[in-house]
Amino acid sequence: MGGRYIGIEMKVSLTVCMILCLTSIVHADQGKAVFFEPPYTPSACYGTQSYGNMVAGVSDTLWNNGRACGKSYRVKCIGGANEAPHPCKNGDTAVVKVVDYCKAGCQGIINLSKHAFSTIADPDAGIIQVEFNEV
Repeated sequence: MGGRYIGIEMKVSLTVCMILCLTSIVHADQGKAVFFEPPYTPSACYGTQSYGNMVAGVSDTLWNNGRACGKSYRVKCIGGANEAPHPCKNGDTAVVKVVDYCKAGCQGIINLSKHAFSTIADPDAGIIQVEFNEV
């Protein structure tokens, strides 16, 4: 009887995990990402305070009058946004912290640090399609 209970409990746990994984996929947004070169300070959110090299600026789409400052996003390259062949790196993701504002004329929803961009894509691509969600 104990073995049967463990089997049911494992099935329930597996089902819950699958639902949670699918929920995170469903809530991912998509858009374009570009990158900027170091230094990553000063920034609109934190002035000269550094938050390392896994940072990003966001455009008006996410900026929300500065309320985006400090939020973290998991970003994944899903394709090219120009003629660059095969810009994505093996489905890798990068988690970035919003520290800056990508002013009008920004070519992406997310302006990744070069380090973060290089984690998920070939910098020679310049601009990529990404999916992202807040973490």
